Amino acid sequence: MLDMVLSELAARLNCAEYKNWVKAGHCLLLLRGCLQGFVGREVLAFHRGLLAAAPGLGPRATCRSGSRCSPRARQFQPQCQVCAEWKQEILKHHTNRNGDIHWGNCRPGLWPVDAWEVAKVIKCRNEIMHSSEMKVSSVWLRDFQRKIQNFLNEFKSIPEIVAVYSRIEQLLTSDWAVYIPEEDQRDGCEFEAGVYLSVSQVNEIEMELLKEKLQEIYLQAKEQEVLPEEISNQLEVVKEFLRKNEDLRTGLTEDMQKLDSLHLQHQKLESKEPGAQRPEGKV
Repeated sequence: MLDMVLSELAARLNCAEYKNWVKAGHCLLLLRGCLQGFVGREVLAFHRGLLAAAPGLGPRATCRSGSRCSPRARQFQPQCQVCAEWKQEILKHHTNRNGDIHWGNCRPGLWPVDAWEVAKVIKCRNEIMHSSEMKVSSVWLRDFQRKIQNFLNEFKSIPEIVAVYSRIEQLLTSDWAVYIPEEDQRDGCEFEAGVYLSVSQVNEIEMELLKEKLQEIYLQAKEQEVLPEEISNQLEVVKEFLRKNEDLRTGLTEDMQKLDSLHLQHQKLESKEPGAQRPEGKV
């Protein structure tokens, strides 16, 4: 069993593009973990700033239109004055104020009282999880490394960043290599001279990334961000990958079932919508 796990792991990490994807994704998860406290404080401060600048949008402001003010994907046409004013206030601070904004993952009625509902609209999506093949080029990784380096330098005053700074640098510059050991040799992945990640540690990193990717696809399907065909394509890529990697497949069964179930529901709903194509010969 161990030989199979090592063999499959070696095959995966001997693919440079997949290894790049794992390294970049792990880097982002490390950053997310160390920045949660800082981001939480900033989100609350930003929300307080919005309310200070526009007191009329505070907790006493109530959406009067209920479900009619519910956004869908990138479409949001407020039906009450409160939500309309909140939309305009958010657009002032959004980097894509004149472009493509995803509104569907938030509840406008909570904007006056919940800072995180506002943050859902303004935050950026995780680009690395949108890589359909779970592969990125070395050129992309070098550009990513430069951006991360600039980001780390900008936030070096934050204690949590200082604590993880060298680890992220090491992660992005090291060349992981997997060795299938002879007797009495160490199992695992060489991270840097004299430093090893065990097979279980590498597996844990991969599992965390794959769960994150499946969650991203799930949210895309739930919020109808992309067409069902695109969800189907993404699912098929992941399924094909897992068919080839049994050591990862067993830990993701529940996540895949949850996603398959939601996708099937959306396909059924779509087929029932007016104008949907019916099978030939049926009316």
